Amino acid sequence: MFHKLILVGNIGRDPEMRYTPSGQAVTNLSVATNRRYKDSSGEQREETVWFRVSVWGRQAEACHQYLRKGRQVLVEGRLAADESGNPRIWNRQDGTPAASFEINAQTVRFLGGRGDAVGDDAEGGVMAPGPQSEDEIPF
Repeated sequence: MFHKLILVGNIGRDPEMRYTPSGQAVTNLSVATNRRYKDSSGEQREETVWFRVSVWGRQAEACHQYLRKGRQVLVEGRLAADESGNPRIWNRQDGTPAASFEINAQTVRFLGGRGDAVGDDAEGGVMAPGPQSEDEIPF
């Protein structure tokens, strides 16, 4: 069996990076996806779903270095469910129940154009920006 999730959304807060005891980098992202639709009465509605994303290794370091709050990303990965296969269920500080969808990223693509975040170079960059000028092109 196999499953894969693809998300396109905006980062909700600056990425947080840490290292595991074995020295592997892990960066946590909060990604919001939006959906607009008309309800049965014809009224426009908007729905936002938040995902917690974990990125590992060198890709984690690049995400921490180049991504910032508000930046649009495409994330490919798999759902990290609890032991019964469900989203993680928890209680907020005010006591109301909540659930979070957690994704282990396999690929993170930086979306958007110039000026969308610090370190951005070109639209659709993958993991890290490319050359800053034609003099740095490797061919």
